[in-house]
Amino acid sequence: MAIDYSVYLVTDQFDFNEEEFLNIIEEAIIGGTTIVQIREKNSSTLDFYNLALKVKEITDKYEVPLIINDRLDIAQAVDSAGVHLGQDDMPCKIARKILGPEKIIGISAENYEDAKQAQMDGADYLGIGAIQKTATKEDCDVIPREDLLKIKETITIPYVAIGGVKEYNTREIIENYDFNGVAIVSAIMKHKNPREASNNFYNIVINEK
Repeated sequence: MAIDYSVYLVTDQFDFNEEEFLNIIEEAIIGGTTIVQIREKNSSTLDFYNLALKVKEITDKYEVPLIINDRLDIAQAVDSAGVHLGQDDMPCKIARKILGPEKIIGISAENYEDAKQAQMDGADYLGIGAIQKTATKEDCDVIPREDLLKIKETITIPYVAIGGVKEYNTREIIENYDFNGVAIVSAIMKHKNPREASNNFYNIVINEK
């Protein structure tokens, strides 16, 4: 499956009700979001499953891949396109054995060594960051520029920038480090017009590729 990582929306429910949350995702896809990841840290398994089913109805409607954060069981239960795993989650090699060769596996990389290892372990793509400090994940470390340059030189699988990505720095990120796309949370989810925000990111990324 060829995946377009240009605008990678990572969801957060913030204070939205379910209807608002789902509407934001659909508006973002219409605007140009090319891949969606559901991230639910505090939901019960049942709530996560039910929400994932509703989001998948939307992503399927627009033929956009749905990625489940952390939870292989939810990914399997809703037959999502794949799963995204952090450094403390299921090892990539084990996830691959469970999910099989057809599913997408993304790995979070906080430095060059993480990125290199994930590529060796068979990851399909990487989420690289944080690019800048972000209120969405206050405990994150900013990845050094030296690591970004080594990733640019040696990593051959797709990688997206995550953490502190905004419209004003997207062009520089893509241009300097050859990212395949940008992962966005609040800059789309909390934008007054998520369709417009998504479209803005899409145009910036496409123009810089």
